[in-house]
Amino acid sequence: MMFFQLLLTFAKIGVFAFGGGSATIPLIQNEIVNGLHWLSAKEFLELIAIAELTPGPIAVNSATFVGYKLGGVGGAIVATTGVCLPSIILVLIAMLLLQKFAANIWTDKIVRGLRPAVVALIAAAAYSIAAEGISDIKGIIIAVVGFSVLMTHKLNPILVLVLAGVAGIIVYL
Repeated sequence: MMFFQLLLTFAKIGVFAFGGGSATIPLIQNEIVNGLHWLSAKEFLELIAIAELTPGPIAVNSATFVGYKLGGVGGAIVATTGVCLPSIILVLIAMLLLQKFAANIWTDKIVRGLRPAVVALIAAAAYSIAAEGISDIKGIIIAVVGFSVLMTHKLNPILVLVLAGVAGIIVYL
């Protein structure tokens, strides 16, 4: 019964988790802390800290954490599946529709209109992250150098992150 409730709860979160990241936190909190009382407020804050530190989306990391806490490895798998399933279904439906109507002139116009909007969304997210994550001239320099190196030398992004961390140690001593 717990696995079924985990699946349904995280599928619901997956359906309504538009905006990703910070936008999903209140939804997860409302379901997990306020509604089902699976976590205390303190545990939820710890969950968010862990989810932010680990790679991947907050909703997926949260589902895995809560599922594991409540049902071990099986619970983690069920909860993670629940939060991912709505997106998978929506992407499959969109893919099927795009394939079916790929030759349609209206489909082409819609997709051509969506591309700039996607670029705008990514730029807005980058601006928001930069505004929150870069607080001084040293950070701006690290960001500009990192961006420049990525664009001109095609270095592995992980290497750039490691080098930025080393630069941070040096400039923030």
